[in-house]
Amino acid sequence: MTRPPIQEDEEVKSKSQIKREMQSLRDLGKALLNCNASNLAKLSLNEEIREAVERGKTFKRQALKRQIGYIGGLLREIDADKIRDELEQLNRPNAEATRVLHQIEDWREQLLKGDTTLENQLIVSLQADRQKLRQLIRNARRELNQGHSPKYSRQLFSYLRSLHDLGRHRDTD
Repeated sequence: MTRPPIQEDEEVKSKSQIKREMQSLRDLGKALLNCNASNLAKLSLNEEIREAVERGKTFKRQALKRQIGYIGGLLREIDADKIRDELEQLNRPNAEATRVLHQIEDWREQLLKGDTTLENQLIVSLQADRQKLRQLIRNARRELNQGHSPKYSRQLFSYLRSLHDLGRHRDTD
């Protein structure tokens, strides 16, 4: 059996490249299956893919694997990069919120270690209540040293988070 001649503008893909692309589409299908209904409705999916995803949410084990492959095959027929970008846009706010929470956790850890520079910076830039911040830090250190439950550490985190949110709202006004 002979192959048709390759056109000049046609890109030749290796078998490995084709397999990587199909795995990428299956991964996108898996991500679609993990989407909640409201986010799924926001994506520009055709009806056939939308139905396949909805059906796939009810499957388990092998049937689910086959359905992921089926969804991947359907995604080959459309612009999957557009859907991937839309999905990324939907997940971006969650990533930003996670980044902020990690930053606040870092602040708390630094304050508990005795970082007075950060403490003074928070007081000046976010207009923190100096007495309240220092009292929360002192109480959190004490409970950490005594091995008590992290009540004050959680309160310190909540206070830092409220300062961060207040500072962000002040910047947008």
